[in-house]
Amino acid sequence: MSQVRLDQFNGALFDRGRSRATEAAWQVVRALFFDTAVPWPYAIKRWWLRRFGAKIGKRVVLRTRLFIAYPWHLDIGDHCWVGDGCQLLSIARITMEPQSALAHEVYLAAGGHDIRSRTMAPKNEPIHISSGCWIASRAFIGPGVTLGENVVVGAAAVVIKDVEPNVIVGGNPAKVIRERVLDRE
Repeated sequence: MSQVRLDQFNGALFDRGRSRATEAAWQVVRALFFDTAVPWPYAIKRWWLRRFGAKIGKRVVLRTRLFIAYPWHLDIGDHCWVGDGCQLLSIARITMEPQSALAHEVYLAAGGHDIRSRTMAPKNEPIHISSGCWIASRAFIGPGVTLGENVVVGAAAVVIKDVEPNVIVGGNPAKVIRERVLDRE
């Protein structure tokens, strides 16, 4: 039987999407303005993300203690919310359509490893969060997942497959709990 060979891991297949100098500059900015408990104004955080190539809509709320791996792979629409302590492993593109929200300590992992590879080869796939989604605290969204419109992901849920629109999911692995019906307000 074959064995995993981490000593043969080759990062050559991993493309950061920008130069090492840009990545280093982002790490400094991230430490000062994002991955901190200091409540910097949201406008300053939006400005920094745009300088590093993120597409950021109007009135996006970016709370404290955020980890964003590579902002140049980030697309956040108008009126979105990213809660305290969220981690966005944006190795591949992460898209949040308008009016979507991440509660506290949500983890979006658009990067990972091929579990069939003996050398842990990278396997990175984009995440797409459609309009009207609410991802509750400490949920995990894995590589390649698309959430349909108006999905609610329950607290601590683990989502590793696409989710159809207008449902509430929860658990590990996440399963549909029931339909989401919105009031007419």
